[in-house]
Amino acid sequence: MIPVIFDQLLFSNMGFVVILKGKTDKRILPIFIGAVEARAIALYNNKVQVPRPLTHDLLKNILDYLEWKLRRIEVCDLKEGTFYARLILERNGSIIEIDSRPSDAIALALRSSAPMFVDEKVMEEAGRTADEIKMSEEGEVLKTEDAEETVTAEEKLKKELEKAVDDERYEDAARIRDELKRLEDKNAHN
Repeated sequence: MIPVIFDQLLFSNMGFVVILKGKTDKRILPIFIGAVEARAIALYNNKVQVPRPLTHDLLKNILDYLEWKLRRIEVCDLKEGTFYARLILERNGSIIEIDSRPSDAIALALRSSAPMFVDEKVMEEAGRTADEIKMSEEGEVLKTEDAEETVTAEEKLKKELEKAVDDERYEDAARIRDELKRLEDKNAHN
């Protein structure tokens, strides 16, 4: 496992991207995330106080109340373009692992000051060097230099949407549908 830190949250032409940066590794890992999770990360990162706990704050409060400690999070797999993560929790010497979306795991890790790790095979497959990611002056991801980037963003989203529906991940499907509509609207106006 490669230790990483949260580096930044960006908005790209395909949605929000969280960047994890290797502590000792020169690679970074860009992960596309949903707007809700991006908001949760941004609010925490910018130290914005909210009057009532948001979902990730609530989950941290529940873990604290039940005396479970988030030991670490791991971005542990990448299958068909979807990242997988797990929460490693500990209480009284007992360890449990819980499946999680990386965006939720990162939001919770930030709130819990828990270390973050990325599996070597995931970093090998999806990690990039800073030079491979082009940024605009506003910090927007413009393009990744990748031999597999021959499909258009619209084609990629359509495949992701189809996969999400097939896997009955309807929340992801709705998010992807909205991103696809936004991209199609943008292309129609150009």
